[in-house]
Amino acid sequence: MKSRKLIDECMKQVKDVNENIALSPKGLQYKLKELREIIKSAAPKAQEHISYGMAYYRYKGRLVYFGLSKKHIGLYIPTPIVEEHKSELKGYETTKATIRFPLDKRLPAMLIKKLVKARINKINELDKKK
Repeated sequence: MKSRKLIDECMKQVKDVNENIALSPKGLQYKLKELREIIKSAAPKAQEHISYGMAYYRYKGRLVYFGLSKKHIGLYIPTPIVEEHKSELKGYETTKATIRFPLDKRLPAMLIKKLVKARINKINELDKKK
């Protein structure tokens, strides 16, 4: 229990995504790096930050977050993206704004890109209505 608190404290104080990944378990850093690259390739204009102790990408507002948990990597994407892609997300644990990718499975790169691009499209649609 003490180690979890220590990890939580470290993650809250990180300055950037590089540091966030470096503080993660060595055997999982490659997955976090891969997810980061997938997001960056789908959203090259997004700005990378840390928010709530997680990697956060901003593009005209909240785009997507990701974070490592004990059994999965969580991808947090504002609504309604998960609901709109529910059929493609079968087999993954989801909530309204969360997709959990199991640590023992490959990341679905094309699906993640599609979700990030769908969020960008939503943001752009809302921006046009302003």
